[in-house]
Amino acid sequence: MKFKITNETKIGALTAVAITFLILGFNFLKGRSLFKTGTFIYAKYSDTKKLMPSNPVFINGFQVGSVYELEAADNNISAVVVSVKLNGEYNIPDNSVAQIESSPLGSPAVVILPGNSSNFLANGDTMLTQNNAGLLGDLTGKITPVADQLKATLASLDTVLRNINTVLDPNTKGNLQHVIGNLNKVTESLVVAAASLPGLLNEQSGTLSKSLNNVSSFTKNLADNNEKISSIMSNIDKTTGNLSKADIDGTVGKLKDAIDKLNAVVAKINSTDGTLGSLINEKQVYTNLNNTIRSMNILLDDLRAHPKRYVNISVFGKKDKAGYLIEPLNDSLTSPVK
Repeated sequence: MKFKITNETKIGALTAVAITFLILGFNFLKGRSLFKTGTFIYAKYSDTKKLMPSNPVFINGFQVGSVYELEAADNNISAVVVSVKLNGEYNIPDNSVAQIESSPLGSPAVVILPGNSSNFLANGDTMLTQNNAGLLGDLTGKITPVADQLKATLASLDTVLRNINTVLDPNTKGNLQHVIGNLNKVTESLVVAAASLPGLLNEQSGTLSKSLNNVSSFTKNLADNNEKISSIMSNIDKTTGNLSKADIDGTVGKLKDAIDKLNAVVAKINSTDGTLGSLINEKQVYTNLNNTIRSMNILLDDLRAHPKRYVNISVFGKKDKAGYLIEPLNDSLTSPVK
């Protein structure tokens, strides 16, 4: 008797096979197989950052496996155990650290930082873990202190503005207006000064140009008379050399000795010890000398007026016996004969 399979049995069998393949394909896409085979290592985290099964696992940017499943470590969910299925037999040092890196544009991934140990992880071992704040966490950690400082700065700014409002009473505001007015005047003066600068700096008629021309002319004259200046400087150098060679100290010493001797002579003249000093300082000597000179004048006048009295020669006749002179003759008698 030939066994006949009905169409319903065929449809049911195909449906079962399709469901089986669907389950197997879905698990394959999730990185899981129907039977737990392969190399598994584990990591425990307090925060998985929304890590899901089939998320990739990287070492040095190369995907070495995927997340197989996540399980709570206890009923309080104080930690989560992550099962990692490796794609092959890899030598991972046992001091490697696994951390979860989240991405704002994609799903999180497990990144294993290789260690330097010579011992490697085996199937079923648990890796060391480390929490990674991620990009947003780093930004939050950096922004939070800045926000605190900004808050403190705003509070200080508010205090400063309050103090300014307190200080800026109507009188102070008026003073500030005067200051601003003065600043406007100063800027106007600067504008006028800036307008006069082109005239000052004009190459043809500017004052600065004329001054520079005068300086140039002066320096040109110096250059033209350089030889004369050199000769003058040479003469000055020779003169100073001669002065330095001259016995100035000896000359000054001799001059001092002469002055000392002159002082001694003047001292003797001022004293009454010498004849000259007596003549100058003693009035009696002067009087006696004056009388002597007067007597000599009388004698000479008498000799001239009565020569026969002193020279007895018969040529002149008798001896003159007239009286002797007792005072000089008049000017007419004592004046020289022409």
